[in-house]
Amino acid sequence: MAISQELLDILACPACKSEVQLTSDGKGLKCNSCYRVYPIRDDIPVMLIDEATIEPPPEKKE
Repeated sequence: MAISQELLDILACPACKSEVQLTSDGKGLKCNSCYRVYPIRDDIPVMLIDEATIEPPPEKKE
């Protein structure tokens, strides 16, 4: 069972309150603002700041 779009629409990053989106591998939810990645375990998003990892922002192309 995957994360539904309805759930993604209402979830927000607990650290900065920004929108989150599913990672490309489907194993986490990434914040669009602070780049925290919250894991998904047994189809349940773990939206705890202490459980999140921080990925570097994407590089800007010039």
